[in-house]
Amino acid sequence: MVKIVIDCLGGDHSPDANIEGSLRALKAFSDLELTWVGDESYLKDKIMDHPEFSSRIAIVHAPKAIGLNEAPTLAVFHQKDSSLVASLDLLRTDNSYDGLVSLGSSGALLAGSVVKIGKLDGVTRPAFCPLLPTMNQHFVAVCDSGASSECTKEELLQFGIMASEYLKKACGIATPRVALLNIGTEEGKGDTLRKEAYPLFKNCKSIHFVGNMEARELTSGDYDVVACDGFSGNVLIKAAEGTGIGLLKLLKKTFFKSLKNKIGAFFLKKDIYGIKDFMDYNNYGGAVMLGLKKIVIKGHGSGDSLSVYHCIEQAYNASKNHLVDCLKDSFKA
Repeated sequence: MVKIVIDCLGGDHSPDANIEGSLRALKAFSDLELTWVGDESYLKDKIMDHPEFSSRIAIVHAPKAIGLNEAPTLAVFHQKDSSLVASLDLLRTDNSYDGLVSLGSSGALLAGSVVKIGKLDGVTRPAFCPLLPTMNQHFVAVCDSGASSECTKEELLQFGIMASEYLKKACGIATPRVALLNIGTEEGKGDTLRKEAYPLFKNCKSIHFVGNMEARELTSGDYDVVACDGFSGNVLIKAAEGTGIGLLKLLKKTFFKSLKNKIGAFFLKKDIYGIKDFMDYNNYGGAVMLGLKKIVIKGHGSGDSLSVYHCIEQAYNASKNHLVDCLKDSFKA
């Protein structure tokens, strides 16, 4: 069995989105067991509505959520009854659990994971690694997307190695194409960090390095992994998400502009919804935190039940394919 802890608080649509996504995952994966962490009385009522899953769901009472404006480190050490801290403690103390899914505070999850779960030997910094859709109906992994605002060239290479292993083991990509985010594709481009990191990537035999990548090529489908510092990566994915949301709004506004456009939209309805689904981040799960001793998935704070389902799916696949062990082997001396 694969056992995963679900932090049921902290998201914009929690706990209902977490619960509904969990039930969908239990239906999809027969060898999955979940532990819900949150308000016990509320969660028990939900289990009573789904007796077919009652034997595969456990509950831990932790009724408080860590606020987004709270200092992450202080919250982790002082809010013992918060769902996020209780989830991390459960993952740390019980070796039967494989992973954790949370939609809560990114800062608290990062701080708590490093302190309570710990980093793999040889890993200097953990990194967030979300998946974004590309134009060839696939996806690209961005690593790091916000765990570390600054990094060294060696850490940048680690991000590329970890993300490459993640795509191999959890996503079934045999030889992920790894690129270095830069302001140009030429080898001599970029700041000191990128210039010094380039030869490290080029000479690394454990990855398939394909050179520098400009931000405008993110969704081209020509790359599987984009390695970057957390500051640049966070700006990159938020710009991409914002552009996608803006284009959808513009499309909707255009189709409702006139009767002629509405008629055209009626005949294109299926295609329009296909574009919407393609650009919806809820269809791509969350960001796996690479470099930890156990699997931790950070879901989008505004994610719905579909997003939670895909986060659990990510954790499930990572566990089944022994991602942590593979990362451990990658950094052995």
